[in-house]
Amino acid sequence: MLNVPKTIRYSYDPEDVTFLLTPIKIAPTSVAEKERLIQSGQAHYSEMISEERRPDARYMQIYENALDRHFVRIAYDIARIALRIKSDIACGNLSPQISLCSLVRAGVPYGVLLRRALIKLDIHVTHYGVSIIRDRGLDPVAMKYVCRAHPDADILFVDGWTGKGTIAGELTKSWEAMFGQLPRLVVLADPSGHAWLAGSHEDWLIPSGILGANISGLISRSILKSDLLGPGDFHGAMTVDHLADLDRSRDFIERVMATFDSVLDRASPVERNTERCMHLRAQAAICVGAIADRHSVDNLNRIKPGIAEATRAVLRRRPRKVFLRDARDPDLEALVYLCQKDGIETEVDAQVTGPYRAITLIEQIS
Repeated sequence: MLNVPKTIRYSYDPEDVTFLLTPIKIAPTSVAEKERLIQSGQAHYSEMISEERRPDARYMQIYENALDRHFVRIAYDIARIALRIKSDIACGNLSPQISLCSLVRAGVPYGVLLRRALIKLDIHVTHYGVSIIRDRGLDPVAMKYVCRAHPDADILFVDGWTGKGTIAGELTKSWEAMFGQLPRLVVLADPSGHAWLAGSHEDWLIPSGILGANISGLISRSILKSDLLGPGDFHGAMTVDHLADLDRSRDFIERVMATFDSVLDRASPVERNTERCMHLRAQAAICVGAIADRHSVDNLNRIKPGIAEATRAVLRRRPRKVFLRDARDPDLEALVYLCQKDGIETEVDAQVTGPYRAITLIEQIS
């Protein structure tokens, strides 16, 4: 086993995950300035980071309510995914050794859950948190490390959900360039049909999707800036200390896993449906394309579909408008609350949202 180079400090149990991230320091950029630099092409989003917004008491209560509603479903879907992986191993479709590579940072809570589930099923598994950045790809240094450390293992990439498939496409491009193979992407929710394996294809509120560092081990999103990192370094990240008192990373894992054994008894392996995935991809593309045409959007990165992506865009970016399938939907409570608090325009139209329950349109900065 290779020695892990110095990596970032985080709040998960060290046995649950090893982050392949270089600790760095970078001054925060305001949201307005970051948006201007991104849209003008003067800087890539991965070269900057804003101070993470602190959720207020009402917002944290919305999160807790969502977890109360959905923790059993999360456990059930994780169990079904784990059983499918076990079945694939038994059939010889996967190696008996598995390396989970969770995409930092939204995938990490589900990689932790899946690691624990696979261990309960007596499967040999290791788990890493690795960076992937839109337009920059997977961290090649991190992936080289994983492959050298576990040469006989099959790698499964883990994320929380798919939006319009941008990260799934980035993953495919990177993995094919590295190894000439298609990656195996595992997610909890896959409304756009881009995952290799998914708990469901519904756009539903995965509670971690409405939080940030304080549900992901107190780490920032990954950063890639040439003057901070050398060619042999992992992608960078920072520890988000100002949210430490609101950290729910371990609590989330323990809450879900407490019910795992009971749901495992009634779970069956999740099924793959290639035809349905192709249909969902087409529907997602039509939905995003219609919004782009209606609002003269020439950069689809300004359109953030899905509950989690729509909510995170409101927290981190400058939204122009948020489209909702149903404003009374309890799974949209956090998003509606943010829109009301920040004075963001909303439009309720199930025809516009298509396979998603919410979509955020980022403001065009002239």
